[in-house]
Amino acid sequence: MLKRGVAAGLACLFMFVFATVCAAGDKKIAGVTFPGQKVVAGKTLKLNGVALKKKFGFVKVYAGGFYMENPSSNPDTMINSEQVKQFVLHYLTSKATAKKIQNGFIEAFEDANPAAMVKAQQANIRKYASWLDTDMAPGKIQVTTYVPGKGLTVVYQGVEKGTITDKDFIKMYFTYNFGEDADSKLRKGYSGR
Repeated sequence: MLKRGVAAGLACLFMFVFATVCAAGDKKIAGVTFPGQKVVAGKTLKLNGVALKKKFGFVKVYAGGFYMENPSSNPDTMINSEQVKQFVLHYLTSKATAKKIQNGFIEAFEDANPAAMVKAQQANIRKYASWLDTDMAPGKIQVTTYVPGKGLTVVYQGVEKGTITDKDFIKMYFTYNFGEDADSKLRKGYSGR
C-alpha cells in the first residue's frame, strides 16, 4: 500500500515537473498566453517576445507575440533574416472599426519607412490595409507569416486574405515593427527585452 502511494506521488510530481518544463517558454500578457514554440511551414518557431498595444495609455488594443526560427533581439536580424517569422495579434477591444484599423496601419507603416520606399510601395500598402476589413472584437486574431520563397501571408479573423511576395514590401513590414521609427514599446516587447 505504501509503495503504491509513493509511486503515485512520484508520478504526480513527474507530471507537474514535465508540464512546468513544457510550458516554461510560454508567455502571458493581458490575459493572453502565447506558446513558447509552434510549428509553421514545417519549421519550429520559438517565441521571440510579446507586447501589449495600448491607445490613449489605457485602452488595451491587442496582445501580440512574435515568433522566429532563430530568436534574436537584433533589429537587423529581425528585419532582414531569411527565416520563417510570424506575428500573432489577439484583439482585446471592440473600439476600433475596420476603417480605423486600416488608417492606423497605413499611418504607422508610412511613418516607420523611408518616403521613397513608401511611394514605390503604395499598391502593396493599400492591399495589405484592405485585408484588415473587419471591426476589431475581443477574441479575434490576426496572423501574419513570412515564409522565405513564398512571401508575407495574412490571416485576418480566421480568413486567409492573401500573400504579398514583393521583398521590398516585406522588408518594410518588418521595419514597421522593428526599425528605428517603429513603436518603441512594441519593438522592445517583440525583441524579448
